[in-house]
Amino acid sequence: MESQQLWIEPVNGIILARLRGTLTEAILMECQERVVRLAMDTERNKVLYDALEMEAPSVDLIVMQQKQVEAELVSLNLRRALVVPNTRVAYLARLAFGDGDHRVFYSDIEAAFRWLRE
Repeated sequence: MESQQLWIEPVNGIILARLRGTLTEAILMECQERVVRLAMDTERNKVLYDALEMEAPSVDLIVMQQKQVEAELVSLNLRRALVVPNTRVAYLARLAFGDGDHRVFYSDIEAAFRWLRE
């Protein structure tokens, strides 16, 4: 995996996950593992996914993400903001995150941070 494709760090009480380029199963798994671990270690439940520079993922990855989100809902109560560059990625993000507590933002990271702080 290219280390420059994934950054995950705590920022002002929010877990920030930045994804860039082509998303693979390995990157998705690492992202989810690191987000969950950081959420448990820091007791933070707000996550901002910055996907502005991410290419639209495959349907297989969307299905895999749906299963991970369902499993996380049992153990974690995460609130997620997803910042996307276009309607295609927004649609896929909505599918991937299902019925969980999330909201999609078009290219507006500041609005996503404000929503998470509400």
